[in-house]
Amino acid sequence: MVGEYRLLSLLGEGGMGVVHLAKDRRTGERVALKLLRPQIVGDEEGRERLAREVSSLERVHSAWVAEIVDADPRGPVPYVATRYVQGPSLHQLVGDRGPLRGRELMQFARGLAEGIAGCHAAGVLHRDVKPSNVLMEGRTPILIDFGLAKVADDPRLTQTGWLLGTPGYLPPEVLQGESAGPASDVHSWAATVAFAATGQPPFGRGPSAAVMDRARRGEFQLPGVQEPLREVLVAALSPDPAARPTLDQLVIWLRDPSRPAPVKPTGRTVPITSLVASLDEPAPSPVDGLPAPTTVGPLEGMRRLLTILLMMLVLAAAAPAFPWTSAAVVAALVVLFRSGTLAGAAHASRRAARGARWYDGLGLVVTSPYHFVRSLPRTAMLLVCGAAGTAASVLVLHLAVGESLRNVALPAAGIVTGLVLLLAPGGAEVRRPLSRVVSGLSRYGRVWGVAVFVLLAAAAVLAAYAKGNGIDWWPAHSRPF
Repeated sequence: MVGEYRLLSLLGEGGMGVVHLAKDRRTGERVALKLLRPQIVGDEEGRERLAREVSSLERVHSAWVAEIVDADPRGPVPYVATRYVQGPSLHQLVGDRGPLRGRELMQFARGLAEGIAGCHAAGVLHRDVKPSNVLMEGRTPILIDFGLAKVADDPRLTQTGWLLGTPGYLPPEVLQGESAGPASDVHSWAATVAFAATGQPPFGRGPSAAVMDRARRGEFQLPGVQEPLREVLVAALSPDPAARPTLDQLVIWLRDPSRPAPVKPTGRTVPITSLVASLDEPAPSPVDGLPAPTTVGPLEGMRRLLTILLMMLVLAAAAPAFPWTSAAVVAALVVLFRSGTLAGAAHASRRAARGARWYDGLGLVVTSPYHFVRSLPRTAMLLVCGAAGTAASVLVLHLAVGESLRNVALPAAGIVTGLVLLLAPGGAEVRRPLSRVVSGLSRYGRVWGVAVFVLLAAAAVLAAYAKGNGIDWWPAHSRPF
């Protein structure tokens, strides 16, 4: 135990600390818990500095970033807890299946730029973008360790030979002792995208001094990278920060690569938050595996809310039409979501602990029944909570409306059941896959329109059936009680 967290397995180790998969004893949520090294934290002054930095990092909120959920800089074992991302690092993924190509590469480049933009929008530089700090959730890049590099940027460490960062991904200005800026993250973005495209570090391998010297002189290799991405990477890897395109220009171009490539800065910087919110170019559809943009605009937020409300409307219409059948379908979905989440987490933990293996997919299939059984106790508790919430709502309605209860009890029971299953303890494994579906449907206008039509049609058909045929209690013959 570290604080309120139970350590489950080792995920990795880096210059700043050791990362464990951990479980919050209070909520049951799984997190990535980074235990910081003593030389990083230092004395009381260092802990105060860490506390201030973590406070600023907690402002970063983005679907492309593993956000900080908790931290204790002053505890016996100082730690920072972030959202746990199930998936290998970009370094592991490329080593396992080779470089990214075509549309997948462009989607990766855009997602990584959106993640860095999310940090900048909160006034935070990432400072350490590299393949091992990008986790792949499906085809979605998720940034980790954002801004923590500043915590270790202490003269007491650098004067003793402490090297912060990975040679080949540190921008030249940082190697020369200058302060990092937004252009520094652009350089690291380009080096990381180049690795994703080629499977090789852009400044080569070998002794650290040789790699850093090539980075300072801008001597990089991009074998096989096609235009126009190659042109953009060449500009972004310039040793002169002023010659690099701005992150805002990159985001605009990556949303529509048919525009002229941003190889020269315009001198005009658009605030990232307003930029992402104002772009009307549709994001990739949910089948591309990409989450919502960094900053969700009011239109997309309204779409998400309306999608959730329509799902609740379908539950409200299904309950009076087919009470037992709809309850069974909802219970089956809960079991599927929770067991799938647990199986995926275990699969990712195994890969993180001992690397990828060719039989990992087969192992996931073979162990799925175990995780199905493993999920049943908390799933049963969650379903009992849903039943208790439903019973409580029916009782309140009975006291409020009396004999007209039949007209509102079952629709209200459907809505209450859905809310309880999402919000009760253990509902996180239901919320996560459902939230991905909702965000995917809501971000792409045409897909969202089709989803709205399907949900409205389903609710209308179920409501019409209930009104015309009454309540179908199949497989029972009559209503209970």
